[in-house]
Amino acid sequence: MKKILMTGHLGLVGRHLKPLLEKQGYLVQGFDLADGSGDICQSEQLNKVITDAKGIIHLAAVSRVIWGERDPDLCWRTNAIASEQLLKIALEQSGIKPWVLVTSSREVYGNSDVLPVHDSALVKPMNVYGRAKAYMEEKALEARKFGLNTAVIRLANVYGCTQDHSDRVLPAFCFNAVRNTDLRVDGCNHLFDFTHITDTARGLALVVEQLEHNERNLPPTHLLPGIGTTLGEAAELATKAAGSSSRILEAPSRRYDVSRFIGDPTQAKELFAWQASVTPEQGIKLLVEAFQKQLQEVPA
Repeated sequence: MKKILMTGHLGLVGRHLKPLLEKQGYLVQGFDLADGSGDICQSEQLNKVITDAKGIIHLAAVSRVIWGERDPDLCWRTNAIASEQLLKIALEQSGIKPWVLVTSSREVYGNSDVLPVHDSALVKPMNVYGRAKAYMEEKALEARKFGLNTAVIRLANVYGCTQDHSDRVLPAFCFNAVRNTDLRVDGCNHLFDFTHITDTARGLALVVEQLEHNERNLPPTHLLPGIGTTLGEAAELATKAAGSSSRILEAPSRRYDVSRFIGDPTQAKELFAWQASVTPEQGIKLLVEAFQKQLQEVPA
């Protein structure tokens, strides 16, 4: 059975991708601070688990822009330096080196002048989180010169799980709508390309399939539906799906946030035969229903 090491397996993406790959016959070893199985900032721990891995899916990170702003040193040390160290350890393996899939973010594009954004658009991040991800991408692509097969996949506003961080935008909207409490919107006109977790996991599994078949030099690619939804529209979709009496309250946007992004999904379709199957409207409705079910199951 082919062993894949998955860093950050208990995060939003990992919780959905790991069982999907296991159903496909892979042995997936998790490596995550959350359960004490591993810390990517500790290179000696990485050395021990990488030795017999056929591939590595690198999800572990300081995973939110706001956390990066609160502790930029930790963000850089984790997302940039630890990721670079993981690539170096993979390169040092004797015999056949593992392939490495690094998950990046649409944050690397910053506020693009042209929408939709193509995968090859200029990388110009506007916050420490985006800069750290861009650094990781650069090192992953450089590693190819030394024989490491790498893939860079950029994720975009992944959502769709009630176990997600409660203050992330769509879970917060849907949860508050179900409870008939106010929805705070930091920038009603901010525009994003929301990607349902089931589509994200399926897309990453298709990338793994290509790497397993020794597909090399894949270009950096984003996985997204290519559908723009403003935060104001998302809040309205959540209240409508919940039949909610919640008020939508607009608040000022944060200075370090990207304010507009829609991606072009063409490249992912051409390379991986992948395209999103869940629209933001459908996904928000599903998330509202999941929160409703969860609340109904809580004992009075």
